[in-house]
Parts: sequence; C-alpha cells; structure tokens
Amino acid sequence: MKDKVFNKPIEKQFEFDAEVASVFDDMLQRSVPFYKEAMSLTEHFAALHLKKGGRLYDLGCSTATLLLNLERVADKDTELIGIDNSISMIEHANRKIEAFGSRVNVVEADILQIEYLPCDVMVSNYTLQFVRPPVREKLVAKIADALNKKGVFIFSEKVICENRQLNKELIDCYHGFKKEQGYSSYEIMQKREALENVLIPYTEAENIEMAKRCGFSHCEVIFRWANFATFIAIK
Repeated sequence: MKDKVFNKPIEKQFEFDAEVASVFDDMLQRSVPFYKEAMSLTEHFAALHLKKGGRLYDLGCSTATLLLNLERVADKDTELIGIDNSISMIEHANRKIEAFGSRVNVVEADILQIEYLPCDVMVSNYTLQFVRPPVREKLVAKIADALNKKGVFIFSEKVICENRQLNKELIDCYHGFKKEQGYSSYEIMQKREALENVLIPYTEAENIEMAKRCGFSHCEVIFRWANFATFIAIK
C-alpha cells in the first residue's frame, strides 16, 4: 500500500501502529534515501560475518524484509531472529514469513528488556534513534555483551550535523528528496511534527564514540547520504 499516513492532520506523536505497519515498506523506500543500497550493504556484511550455525538478531525488524533477504544467502543452519515491540509489525512480518515458507523467527518484545543469546551479528536499522538517550548507551553495551568475539553490529541511523547551517542545508536537501518521491510539503511538515521528541538523532561522531565506549574495538561509517548513515562496529 502507498504511504498516505500524513496527508491528514496529525492527532498524536509518531508510533509504529497498524496504520504505519500497513504502508511501512513503501514508507521506507520513499522516506529513506538510498534505502535499498544501504540495506544491500547491511546484508552483505551481515552474511560475511554470520558463521555456519551462527545467530543473527535484527533489532526493530519491522516487517522482516531484511531477514527474509538474508535467509536467501545465509547457511541453512543459521538462526535469524527479529525483535520488534510493535504487534502490528510482527503480524505483517509473520504473514510474509508464512507466504515465503520461511524459517525466520520474529518475536514481539522490548529490545531493551530481552535476554540475547550469544550471536555473531546484530543489525539495527533506524531503531536506535527511537531509543531515549538515557538508555540508548545501555542498549548498545548490551548488544556488545551478546556478540561473540569479532562479532559485528551493523546499524543505520539518521544523523545530525554539528554545524547548524550545514545541518539545515542537509535537512532541506532531504525534504527535496521526499518531494521527488511524491510527498507534499504538507505531508513532510506533518511527519516532522509527529516525530518531534520521538526520533532523537546523534551526530556521526557521537554514534562512533558511543559504540567504542560500549565495548566495540572499531566503528566507522560504510555508507552515508546527507543526514543518513550506516555504521559497522566490530567487537
């Protein structure tokens, strides 16, 4: 379905409810610049580091698209697990999993509370930015603790720029991208207001420094377009 969530007056802050879940795949493709390319990189490095019989978690897995793509290239003995706290997202994911006859497993749970089993890879796509700053670092530390030695955490995030003028120019550039995808100025404004104080991005440097404080030996950007970036952190 086509994303038309914000073509009407907003009545609440943004949340991953049934309305959003029903159009989420379209929303991602039209709202995140070079989403396909960033996910292709994520899948490449995830598959590269996922050992035979190993385990991968996708935190904030939404409709399980990335997990289903990974299943096509991963060893059949690997365990692919998606975690999401939105029952609507999990319901959509399970319908896709059933339709594809997939062995992917998705769980409705809080990524902050769940106990993770030892794993080779953790993935998080535009999820950390929705975790409140006071507990975000605790989550990243928990991710590092669950990863095996040399395990990787691949995460994509919206980022902000320390220079105010450049940050404004990056935002304007992004809004231009959204208009090219068919969103109106009204829809762009509505979504921005709905995300206010819900989506809290860090700078590129803050994300890297956080990863290193939490137990990763190395972290750097492997893809960036304006204010969207994909990182890989190595334990």
